[in-house]
Amino acid sequence: MWTFGWTEPENKRWVLPYKLWFAFVNIVIIILLPISMSIEYLHRFNTFSAGEFLSSLEIGVDIYGSSFKCAFTMMGFKKRQEAKVLLDQLDKRCVSDEERSTVHRYVAMGNFLDILYHIFYSSFVVMNFPYFLLKRRHAWRMYFPYIDPEKQFFISSIAEGFLVTEVVYMNLCTDVCPLITMLMARCHISLLKQRLRNLRSEPGRTEDEYLEELTECIRDHRLILDYVEVLRPVFSGTIFVQFLLVGTVLGLSMINLMFFSTFWTGVVTCVYMVDVCMETSPFCYLCNMIIDDCQEMADTLFQSDWTSADRRYKSTLVYFLHNLQQPITLTAGGVFPICMQTNLAMVKLAFSVVTIIKQFNLAERFQ
Repeated sequence: MWTFGWTEPENKRWVLPYKLWFAFVNIVIIILLPISMSIEYLHRFNTFSAGEFLSSLEIGVDIYGSSFKCAFTMMGFKKRQEAKVLLDQLDKRCVSDEERSTVHRYVAMGNFLDILYHIFYSSFVVMNFPYFLLKRRHAWRMYFPYIDPEKQFFISSIAEGFLVTEVVYMNLCTDVCPLITMLMARCHISLLKQRLRNLRSEPGRTEDEYLEELTECIRDHRLILDYVEVLRPVFSGTIFVQFLLVGTVLGLSMINLMFFSTFWTGVVTCVYMVDVCMETSPFCYLCNMIIDDCQEMADTLFQSDWTSADRRYKSTLVYFLHNLQQPITLTAGGVFPICMQTNLAMVKLAFSVVTIIKQFNLAERFQ
């Protein structure tokens, strides 16, 4: 994110150059690049083959969506900084070696996911660009003023490859950021669940100490809720755009794969479809796991050793149990609940697009 100007420089003397860099990069990638692809469709539509048009269109639709996702991610910078402060407070509660080991394990898992996304997203560009370059064809067909795509083929192709690579990494940031931040939320939910399991398990302590232990768990739960609440508006717009795009983009990719692909372009299209699914599926699955964790937390608290506690402890526990029974849920755009059920419903739209193409024999007409 630092490379694209989406954060702040540590040294204040670099603020102005950094802001100028931010303006340049984001105007080119977020605004001018989608316009460039649209102009290419208008100027040179007759030169597209069916396969080239679908390959370009699926990327074009995704690029328009990526522009909105990037805008939402940039606007959420201050919210993410607030969330980091809350996360630091939660980390301070991890005093035992076991709890610190759990945090380190989740951080390592987040790093692994980041690397995995880099591999899959980069594979699309690495596999696609050299193939079309060797065949002396443009992989994505963009319009560049004052550049003839035929006479200056290598210049325009390299420019295309560079810009698409930048878009891919911007898209990667918008997809990985929600996943990593909510993964850390689940980390602290797991730690809280273990603390609830250990309530009143140490003999010889006073009732005041037991009550203080329960109160600390309530504070932890409140911090987790605040952490998710701060991030909620940041993810809402991003995931909403992804839900709107996933069915359409997968539908176009499936049509291209079924009717117009060669072996190699088919492999690349399959990689691209996996990348599109990775935009929503892991995050939705994580949200489902957090909902299940909330129910498990309530069950764990209820099954703890509270029957012999005094009245103050029991009344506090009842209040806490009521709050734990409210699941942590996220919504996309205030419309769609973020869960696997919604994700699968959106993916099914791809099959609807393919069915329409088959019903009207549109593939044969394109050919």
